[in-house]
Amino acid sequence: MAAVKIPEDMELVYDYPDSLTEADTHYCPGCTHGTIHRLVAEVLDELDVRTRTIGIAPVGCSVLAYNYFDTDFAEAAHGRAPAMATGLKRVNPDSVVFTYQGDGDLAAIGTAEIVHAANRGELFTTIFVNNAIYGMTGGQMAPTTLPGQVTTSSPTGRDVAIAGYPIRMAELIGGLPGSAYVTRQAVFDVRGIRRTKRAIKIAFRAQLEGFGFSMVEVLSTCSTNWGMSPQEALEWAEEHMVDYFPLGDTRVSEDVRAIMEE
Repeated sequence: MAAVKIPEDMELVYDYPDSLTEADTHYCPGCTHGTIHRLVAEVLDELDVRTRTIGIAPVGCSVLAYNYFDTDFAEAAHGRAPAMATGLKRVNPDSVVFTYQGDGDLAAIGTAEIVHAANRGELFTTIFVNNAIYGMTGGQMAPTTLPGQVTTSSPTGRDVAIAGYPIRMAELIGGLPGSAYVTRQAVFDVRGIRRTKRAIKIAFRAQLEGFGFSMVEVLSTCSTNWGMSPQEALEWAEEHMVDYFPLGDTRVSEDVRAIMEE
């Protein structure tokens, strides 16, 4: 992107990340994938690792993530991003590898992949976007759909007696000894966005330092499939999702804690 010319009496405080392309978005209005993309890109720029980063796109709403990041990218089969990340990181140990996955990709068909990768302490970072629904395929119930939440495949609300309870992935992955840093954040307001960026940066630094597996779960919205306006979706998520999926760290190794205290 061409450099922005700033008048001499003005200071540039906000710019377009080098790690993002200028592609037009395919995401729905109000979708927070774009916000999360930007945060990842800003962190890659600040850590100066863009030219050695490899991202892995999932199957889901962010299947076209490779269009938005100006880094090397690969496309994995549904749920297999952690397996691909494992291979890429092991044969390219100097690369910075991350997977970008939704709740269907990571917490349903890819559950075994992410659990075993984390348990082995694979040196890559996962950005896990949890919007409590299957977005790309029409709004069906996901592993993270809340009790009583209405979806196209649970029109009377999720019945836990039949479908079980939503899976708290941050707690599950945080309990594995190979995990160095696991946290759950949200992008519903400016404060949450800032905290999410800090968490993403810590996660990538944990990888760079070789501490172990790292994952940032990000609570997100899906106004289209929730049948709400973007503002209503943000308010609903703040009121309902955070109660079931509490924000905060679920795994912080001693090495990572030292980073956080800098």
